[in-house]
Amino acid sequence: MEKKVLIVFGTRPEAIKMAPVVKELKNIDSLNTAVCVTAQHREMLDQVLDFFKITPDYDLDLMKPNQTLNELSSRIFSKIDVVLNNFKPNLVLVHGDTTTSTIVALASFNRQIKVAHVEAGLRTYNKSAPFPEEINRQITGRITDYHFAPTKNAANNLINNENVNPKKVYITGNTVIDALFWGIKNINDKRLEISKLESKTDKTKKLILVTGHRRENFGKKFESFCNALLTISKRNDIQIIYPVHLNPRVQSPVTKILKNIENVLLIKPLDYEVFIWLMNKSYLIITDSGGIQEEAPSLKKPVLVTREVTERQEAVESNLVKLVGTNKKLIINETIKLLDSKEEYNKMISADNPYGDGKASKRIKNIINSL
Repeated sequence: MEKKVLIVFGTRPEAIKMAPVVKELKNIDSLNTAVCVTAQHREMLDQVLDFFKITPDYDLDLMKPNQTLNELSSRIFSKIDVVLNNFKPNLVLVHGDTTTSTIVALASFNRQIKVAHVEAGLRTYNKSAPFPEEINRQITGRITDYHFAPTKNAANNLINNENVNPKKVYITGNTVIDALFWGIKNINDKRLEISKLESKTDKTKKLILVTGHRRENFGKKFESFCNALLTISKRNDIQIIYPVHLNPRVQSPVTKILKNIENVLLIKPLDYEVFIWLMNKSYLIITDSGGIQEEAPSLKKPVLVTREVTERQEAVESNLVKLVGTNKKLIINETIKLLDSKEEYNKMISADNPYGDGKASKRIKNIINSL
């Protein structure tokens, strides 16, 4: 009897991290593997699908401006149920900590379909940070039948703290490294977007790449973060490039504080191919992104994380990233330290990446094939 696997994701980060898994599972002749996207992010998701040459079998097209998490959740529930009923998978794969992953896992459980969770076991045990991702992960973890943990720490969270059966937990590495290695190899340097961006970068200066989008930082914290960047921008040996998230609560303070600063380049969000090109060109990175904390160590770039806590503690322990929160003084001091001290800089790029070797998706394929 034919076995069916349904891979579901909805956001750009999920798409990046699931793309290598899709490619591996599609190569198993004995499996009927289908891809469903909720399009929780629309435009940003489509760019990733295009780069990795993935065509979804089902597209729920759920993106709506300004929809609440509850509205999104209810729409995912109703639409995914139709897909589950039509395709009748034996196994559903979800990823990480998004609303898509949690609601799809719960909908699958309600139909008594087995669930596998890629990037399982990351925890802060602080339900407000990251919000709503921490609780999304914990709920998905309670539903999951097969846990693909990226690291030993993540596996220990599940086994030791949450009483998950060790036989159901597999340490695979993180698929984001698989995606990064594939992406770097397949970058088209001649792309118009890359050529345009390259023409705007100042080769005589150290490039600081900045991103920021976390809900828990909105308001005063985000203004403090932007004011730190404003102070750093007064140095004449650096250039800040900031692809600004589309959320109005990000756009407003960034534009107000950093617009028209000579060596601060505010640009639209970049697609994955252009972004990893830029990440590779940067000298250091200031971000609140989880994925960048995992990717940057493979490119030997130090990362200052504008969060109070991180569920990616391995990079902190290896001194590959530093938590600086949104404390203006701390962001400025740690940035200046990396700019002025080669010794401090080298300390942050010397360790191996704890998140993987680029073979996580192959391990996941082999586990699923053996189930």
